[in-house]
Amino acid sequence: MELILDFINNNLTMIYILVFIVFLGTEVISNVPTVLHTPLMSGANAISGVVIIGAVLLIRQASADNYTILILGFFGIMLAMINVAGGFAVTNRMLEMFKKKKK
Repeated sequence: MELILDFINNNLTMIYILVFIVFLGTEVISNVPTVLHTPLMSGANAISGVVIIGAVLLIRQASADNYTILILGFFGIMLAMINVAGGFAVTNRMLEMFKKKKK
């Protein structure tokens, strides 16, 4: 328990920034017009690709007994892959709407 309290005390500024970013991101995303959702999804896919590469590098450099880094890297890869796959599925579905229907 003391280890957790020391971590929080040492990283209090970063925790405040993280909470602020979560609230800011929620407000920004909730106010995006419908027309911009597809271009923003493509941008999110690109960012998630960078997250995947970073998580792979993190796991690669971690020692075999450092389970915290390995678990965080695994969850980073898993969540970013869900975002990438969902983004491609939504983009593909929207592009299908613009194709001419077969008679």
